[in-house]
Amino acid sequence: MTEALWRPSPERIERANLSRFIRFVQQEYEPDVLDWYGLYEFSIRQPQRFWVAVWEFCGIRASGSFGEVLLDGDRMPGARWFPGVRLNFAQNLLRHHDDRPALIARGETVAPREISYAELHREVASLAAALRAAGVGAGDRVAGYMPNIPETVIAMLAATSLGAIWSSTSPDFGVSGVVDRFGQIEPKILFSANAYRYGGKRFELLSKIGEVLSRIPSIERVVMVSTDGERPSLSALGKAVWWDAFRIPDPPPLEFEHFPFDHPLYVLYSSGTTGVPKCIVHGAGGTLIQHLKELVLHTDLRREDRIVYYTTCGWMMWNWLVSSLAVGATVVLYDGSPFYPDGKVLWDLVDADGITVFGTSAKYLAALEKAGVKPRESHRLSTLKTILSTGSPLLPESFDYVYRDIKERVLLSSISGGTDIISCFALGNPLLPVWRGELQCRGLGMKVEIFDEEGRSIRGAPGELVCTAPFPSMPIGFWNDPEGRKYRAAYFERFPGVWHHGDYAILTEHDGLIILGRSDATLNPGGVRIGTAEIYRQVEQIPEVLEAVAVGQEREGDVRVVLFVRLREGVVLDEALRERIRRQIRENTTPRHVPAKILAVPDVPRTKSGKVSEIAVREVIHARPVRNTEALANPEALDFFRDLPELAQP
Repeated sequence: MTEALWRPSPERIERANLSRFIRFVQQEYEPDVLDWYGLYEFSIRQPQRFWVAVWEFCGIRASGSFGEVLLDGDRMPGARWFPGVRLNFAQNLLRHHDDRPALIARGETVAPREISYAELHREVASLAAALRAAGVGAGDRVAGYMPNIPETVIAMLAATSLGAIWSSTSPDFGVSGVVDRFGQIEPKILFSANAYRYGGKRFELLSKIGEVLSRIPSIERVVMVSTDGERPSLSALGKAVWWDAFRIPDPPPLEFEHFPFDHPLYVLYSSGTTGVPKCIVHGAGGTLIQHLKELVLHTDLRREDRIVYYTTCGWMMWNWLVSSLAVGATVVLYDGSPFYPDGKVLWDLVDADGITVFGTSAKYLAALEKAGVKPRESHRLSTLKTILSTGSPLLPESFDYVYRDIKERVLLSSISGGTDIISCFALGNPLLPVWRGELQCRGLGMKVEIFDEEGRSIRGAPGELVCTAPFPSMPIGFWNDPEGRKYRAAYFERFPGVWHHGDYAILTEHDGLIILGRSDATLNPGGVRIGTAEIYRQVEQIPEVLEAVAVGQEREGDVRVVLFVRLREGVVLDEALRERIRRQIRENTTPRHVPAKILAVPDVPRTKSGKVSEIAVREVIHARPVRNTEALANPEALDFFRDLPELAQP
């Protein structure tokens, strides 16, 4: 496509935070920075000056002095940022104390709730005082088994204000999934809801909590939140108390002790399906400065904005979303199914709450299109200026769908990064055009390159996404990995001294990125590497196909491509449909992309964040164990892939 799908107006360019930042850098740091491209080059060639500029522009509150901004900058891992600086993460998110709304909470059945910045400050003070009285201090772990509701945000802020480490997961995890995660970090306090709702159904959690307590002895207290007004007896849990009884009503003013820049803030968990989740520890300073860079500069977020991201508390996008409080924007929390009672519910939210920045997953947008939902015909969407998408590659056809059926004058930012860096390697840009199928740009300060098999930097051809220089939001390590062996093995073994992210991607002529899928799920028939997204892009254009998963089956010393499809109700996978699928793939990719086998399944396994799990399917069809099925939203779907006779045939 030779024409961009969207270009910013001169007015939008002039008003953009990024334009103001370019002028700031020009005046204070580097007169030769004249535009976006000059700014990006400055950010990777002079990273120390760049990150200080971000710090000052975003007004981060801290003590100490910059001194040396980066120690051991030639080591990766091992580089250290801002070693002379101390800060408090929660203080930076609670810098506003006024009556503007900080949080708006919505769900499937509950009435909307609104909490001002002043109220949020008071609630965090009440809970922080209670946590301190319960013996929580710096370095202790506080965990949340919680829905996406205000109490989760308040608990996180209260814990981190004390220097404690916060870790959360969504309430749809089973007991084993919770224990696999929290059992490793041994939290002192657990926050949990009594129940949650999804798809019009209520799911009770108290029985799960009892089993979690029996398997994680470190938990000294469970603080229960009633999400529906029901307050059953907690006597069977012993250590449990209701939220209102735990908090201290008239607390002293919040005091924010400052901690080192790399003081541990969050523990997040890998969503892989090949073993117990890795516990990834992220530092307070790196998370804060990276999120502010992405929210203020790349997302163009301001105080007057209202931002929503459809996420659970078990996905890093929740942590990213909540950092919007540091900007002073209004954060809208939605808890429930995005398709209950229908596919319009989140768009109702846009109109009702005046959402300006709307975040979701690529799978959600693809499902909307398949369902025939056309928000531009049913909603005003007058406030909406930006749509964010992540979780998996956003297919070119989904770009078309957004601009055709959602809104024509909107910035569509496909973003990509992950739990590993609690942020993005590539994301949106209010100054650049949107090209079909492309992420607009690499993140400022992120020296992202594409490597071929020999570790040479390439452009215009598929390769491994890497980052060749340190950045502040690199993990400070893995939990229970004192010598860093697991950490180094995860990211630095393939290309020593270089972050190897595990995405297969192309750096385009527009200096954007196309993500082709996870490189560990890359297909390799006849020694030719194929990204699964290339196949999905074609298959999902077939109206009868709702969803697909492609894997490589090891056979006779080679690998053959097997495609599984989930079809619309009533559709049969006959030979005519198989041939249409093959032809669609062959005519738009290469003959090597064409699957050797095409099989229908009633469902495909997905992680909690909505990613199709090719690796889990690959392990099952080879009769190998899938150890971390708790990472899957629907592990029962794996049963459809076991012992298929068609896969034993030539």
